[in-house]
Amino acid sequence: MKKAAKRIEIKNKKAQFEYFLLDEFTAGLVLTGSEIKSIREGKASIAEAYCAIYQGEVYVKNMHIAEYRHGGYANHDPKRDRKLLLSRREIKRLTVKTVEKGLTIVPLLLFISESGYAKLNIAIAKGKKFYDKRDSIKSRDIERDASRQL
Repeated sequence: MKKAAKRIEIKNKKAQFEYFLLDEFTAGLVLTGSEIKSIREGKASIAEAYCAIYQGEVYVKNMHIAEYRHGGYANHDPKRDRKLLLSRREIKRLTVKTVEKGLTIVPLLLFISESGYAKLNIAIAKGKKFYDKRDSIKSRDIERDASRQL
C-alpha cells in the first residue's frame, strides 16, 4: 500500500517580480542522499540561487539545502554547487542565450516529480528596470481589486 505523499514545491517568488521570464526548462538535479531527504522535508531555498554554465555543464549555485538532521558524519555542504541534468540541445540553447547581454538563468521551482526525483524549473530571464517593477505592482493591484469586486 502506497503512502499518500505530500506535494513538495519550493518556489522562487522574487523571480517573477525581478525578471522577465523568456524560456523555461525542467532539469534534474545531481544530489546526495542527505540532500534529497532534506528536500523531501521541505528544508530548501532557491530564493538567492542562480545558474551558471561551466565547461559545457549547467550548475545551480547558492541554492540552500539544510543539513539532514539524521545525517551524522555523511551530511552535505548546504550551499554547494549542484549539477543540473539537461540534454545537449538544451545546454547549447542556454549557452547561446546567456552570451547575449542582460540575460541570465534563474531557478523558479524546486519540486519532487511523480517518479520521486528532484527537479528544478529554470528560465532564461532578463532583468527588469525599476519602472517595469512599478508596472508589475500596478497590474497586480488592479487584478486584486477586480477579484474582490466579483
